[in-house]
Amino acid sequence: MTDISIFAEPIFSIKNFIVSNALINAWIVVLGFIVLAIVVRLGFSKKSSKLQNFMEWFLEGALSFGDSITGDREKTLKFAPFVLPIFCFILLSNWLGIMPGVGSIGFLAEHSGKTTFIPYLRSAMSDLNMTLALAIVAVLSTHIAGVLLTSPWKHLNRFVGLNLFLEIPKKIKQRDFSILIVNPIKFFVGIIEIAGEFAKTASLSLRLFGNVFAGEVLLGAMASMFAFFLPVPFLLLEVLVGFIQAFIFSVLILVFLNIMSESHEEHEEAHA
Repeated sequence: MTDISIFAEPIFSIKNFIVSNALINAWIVVLGFIVLAIVVRLGFSKKSSKLQNFMEWFLEGALSFGDSITGDREKTLKFAPFVLPIFCFILLSNWLGIMPGVGSIGFLAEHSGKTTFIPYLRSAMSDLNMTLALAIVAVLSTHIAGVLLTSPWKHLNRFVGLNLFLEIPKKIKQRDFSILIVNPIKFFVGIIEIAGEFAKTASLSLRLFGNVFAGEVLLGAMASMFAFFLPVPFLLLEVLVGFIQAFIFSVLILVFLNIMSESHEEHEEAHA
């Protein structure tokens, strides 16, 4: 059985920029998006084609599903241009990773006195650098949305509750002394939420990477033992897993965007 590296292997370099097999896979997916966009745009007409009908059905279905999470079509339309491309990128990257030749066509290279097989292509999501970059961009975008859709002050107080201390004198004047206990607790809960944002990033990246990489290992093991017929059910399973992972990642980002777009008080009232 061919060893499967946990890291994406370099194929070539452009000056100091190293191009890995996972990055080539990502470029192919992006190029596919560009070609598809051009084809759909050039073929757009009043008399719908099958491709146009499919794209309209997909978009309307995605927006309707988004409405079930945000509860507001206006919000869904704001978030869709960010969430939908992430879903499609992860999905096509996962499916391209199980195409014939991906992971099995490559070259031999000497490394530390050992001959290693390096495939020209591998799934972009089997590279932790890729999934971590996606997770960081996604989580940072939820905070940008929080600042833009609420306000910098409200978003800051979601995590660092300065307003909690500012309202203490007012509550004391109203003889509400419980505020001396409740608000400091809420402040430390907000600090814990900051750590939760880092945990959220790690969880998103590791979940996606772990499932896709495990699928590569499973398919490699099955193909090395039985070249015909037996790997087919596992290929179909990976098609399903690829969709589920793209779906989970994008839905979680949509949920985080929706939460951050509400003020902390509105979010607490909605879940009270």
